[in-house]
Amino acid sequence: MTSTSKRDGEGQTALITGASAGIGADLARSFAAHGYDLILCARTRSSLDVVARRMKSDHGVEATSIVADLGEAGAGTKLAAEIEARGLSVDVLVNNAGYGLAGAFAGSDLPTQLGIIDLNDRALVELTHIYWSEMLSKRRGGVLNVASTAAFLPGPLMSIYYASKAFVLSFSEALWEEARGTGVKVSCLCPGPTASKFRDRAATSKTRLAQSSALMGSQRVAQLGYDGFQRNRRVVIAGAGNALKVRISPYLPRTTALRIVRNMLEPAEV
Repeated sequence: MTSTSKRDGEGQTALITGASAGIGADLARSFAAHGYDLILCARTRSSLDVVARRMKSDHGVEATSIVADLGEAGAGTKLAAEIEARGLSVDVLVNNAGYGLAGAFAGSDLPTQLGIIDLNDRALVELTHIYWSEMLSKRRGGVLNVASTAAFLPGPLMSIYYASKAFVLSFSEALWEEARGTGVKVSCLCPGPTASKFRDRAATSKTRLAQSSALMGSQRVAQLGYDGFQRNRRVVIAGAGNALKVRISPYLPRTTALRIVRNMLEPAEV
């Protein structure tokens, strides 16, 4: 059990999407360790309940599980209505839910590609819009959006995912400026390759990028994101190596950068 001394998040509640595993579950741990009560949202009840029980046991916070598929139109509004019906409120919104899929755009499944946009972008905007004005009126809380180092370049062979994360980055930076001086924090966490279930769903584990890149643990990524959010850092790039690559990329000719990304997203030779 965490010490009973006053913790930064006591009296506040964080809503975390995609909280059943990986970065989302570890973000829940980071917020709970600092006293935030939690509302955890994901599609899988069993995994979500395991995380909620662990947060209650380890950190002595309230943790509420709500199952929802945020990729469905209007799911964010329904989630907010259920949160209100339970007598809960949201001080911090953590938009972590998202997925991607490796492969050429030609011949890809259109519902899957549109689903990436729906979850990674539309649901994120919907939830942020629901809680944003209240945050500003209270002059506290904020939004932590999870993007990716993919946000900084187009991604041939993973074009929709890369574009969706570019949207998240741009949107987050704009909100950060709009919130300047209000007491509301906005941060955009940009992980690189991370040890999580995302790789399996995205089918990226056999790409050259996956074979050549060291994976960062999801707990480390989450802690960097939490710390950056509390400092109101506009953009948090997880890891010095990833930060260096992001800083270098604008100096490369665009066609060169595109070829490098495509090469990295090609299947690795066996």
